[in-house]
Amino acid sequence: MTTRKYKTGKIRERNREKILAAAEQEFVLHGFKGTTMQAVADRAEVPKANIHYYFKSKSNLYIALLEHIMGAWNEVLADLSADDDPAEMITRFIRTKMQLSYTHPNASKIFAMEIIQGAPRIRGHMAEVMLPWVKEKTSVMQSWIDQGKMRPIDPTHLIFMIWATTQHYADFETQVLEITNKRQYAPEDIDHITGFLLDIILTGCGLENNRRTRSEASTPQV
Repeated sequence: MTTRKYKTGKIRERNREKILAAAEQEFVLHGFKGTTMQAVADRAEVPKANIHYYFKSKSNLYIALLEHIMGAWNEVLADLSADDDPAEMITRFIRTKMQLSYTHPNASKIFAMEIIQGAPRIRGHMAEVMLPWVKEKTSVMQSWIDQGKMRPIDPTHLIFMIWATTQHYADFETQVLEITNKRQYAPEDIDHITGFLLDIILTGCGLENNRRTRSEASTPQV
């Protein structure tokens, strides 16, 4: 009986992930207003009724997708503590965010569109989840500063800077590729960009970049 419930749970999670992946494609192509539940069902290759089984409405699906995106971005710092090495943790954060911008650019674009519109559908989530997350992480960063582990910078704006610089390469992908005369990013491009950001940000924090080799991290999962 327990095994059957476990398998059912796995199937539901797999179906949910499949629907979210299809929704990501539809929302980035057509926006919230232009996307239909039928289009998501067609892309996911499931009956429309299945979509409504997991998500009651288009708004519910859209919010779930955005929360899923933010959760993936923030998971890397879930276990951040005052005892951690600042250079190591900031490096991990930047590398993960750059990899996600490379592997899941549409997720970043959907989030950017929502924020540009004034966050009408996720303002509550930002107040209830994102704000406490930022306060918790900046508190740890402040403890690093108090311990003399890094320069006395503004931790909140450090997080803003990492978000902005890493997501830029997804949100403004067309502009970056056009100016650099490329058709698409290659893994070595992402390694180069990541190394550049690490040098600039870690140096600004008074930290040493000891990881100048190409990205060691495996591709994060969303």
